[in-house]
Amino acid sequence: MPKKIQILVIGHNTNGCTEEHSKIAYETGAEVAKSGSVLISGGLGGVMLAACHGAHDANGLTVGIIPQKDASEANEYCDVVIPTGMGLMRDFLNSHSADGIIIIGGGSGTLSEICAAYMDKKPMVSIRNMGGVTQQFIDNYVDHRKNIKIIGVDTPKQAVDKILELITASK
Repeated sequence: MPKKIQILVIGHNTNGCTEEHSKIAYETGAEVAKSGSVLISGGLGGVMLAACHGAHDANGLTVGIIPQKDASEANEYCDVVIPTGMGLMRDFLNSHSADGIIIIGGGSGTLSEICAAYMDKKPMVSIRNMGGVTQQFIDNYVDHRKNIKIIGVDTPKQAVDKILELITASK
């Protein structure tokens, strides 16, 4: 049986997540599930919760890699919880665990996940007009290394289709 593709969905946490972010994240999670891929997230609130909820409702498998030691702190839509007890260092585990990353806005935590993925040359897609720190990197490189462009898309369906295309091309 071939390994399932693992897609990390990242973005605004509870503090920065608007209704629009939640709606887009929910739809993205559902699209990840429909593709047969595993949804990985930071397992907490905001975009993480909404994406897990969408994947859960579409009968997908969700994995939450949380910074706490206590698995009960994960959102209720995580099927598998990995409590790291590592604090924000878990951002690197999130990125390293994924075959590709979908970005929905985000702040400094999202940026650390992006940087880890960028250094690993992981495929990344960002949904446009979601605000946050990532907007400046859409259809661009993070730095002078030009490791990998973060590709901009407009919809959750486009995000999943594009990340699957990029993952396949990178293998």
